[in-house]
Amino acid sequence: MATTALPELARVHWRPRTNEQLLIRTGRLWTASTVAHTIPFVGGAVGLTALLPVLAPVSLVLLAHAWAIPELYASRGAKVLRPRRGASGPAERIAAGLLGDLVGHGARELYARTGVALERGSLGVWLLGQAGALLIRPGGRRVNCYCVKVLDSSLPPSDRIAHLLLALRTDEAGFATVANLSFSGARWRVRRRLDRPAREALDAAGAEARRAAGRTPRT
Repeated sequence: MATTALPELARVHWRPRTNEQLLIRTGRLWTASTVAHTIPFVGGAVGLTALLPVLAPVSLVLLAHAWAIPELYASRGAKVLRPRRGASGPAERIAAGLLGDLVGHGARELYARTGVALERGSLGVWLLGQAGALLIRPGGRRVNCYCVKVLDSSLPPSDRIAHLLLALRTDEAGFATVANLSFSGARWRVRRRLDRPAREALDAAGAEARRAAGRTPRT
């Protein structure tokens, strides 16, 4: 990754620049927030059932709410990889060819099957779609979902992804800073909300993140 800063950082000058420590802290905050939202429902369900067993149906409703809250957040995060309508003519074929030249052989084949580009970075393994990116953290368990896209909607889909890829390679930490975080949590939660091609891409990224974690020397 190059050390050149993205010019878009000037638009979000109030945000601290993303780094490993910030990502760890953000993940913990998201987990704490999820627990804070779900524990009251779980506690209420247990308490009602213990006090008045006849209220068990109400307890089930509370448990359903406890389950639904993190699922809704994960669904919002998964939207960044959902396919968008775009051109499928000569412009898209040319753009897909140019994108294929930017990535390796394995990533090229994965993109042809899934429409999602895989890129290994220092912060984890990235999956790039037309309207966002997923960062699979080392180990493959946690996923950060980011909303970020190219403003020019006239570009073919592969061209939009190529622009995001080049921005990511230019400044990975800046890319993560500029993008809007929409979800941070378990990879399996996001996987449930993706279509089959995107699931394949997420599985491949998760496997790569586990391999990368195994190659990282311990300090």
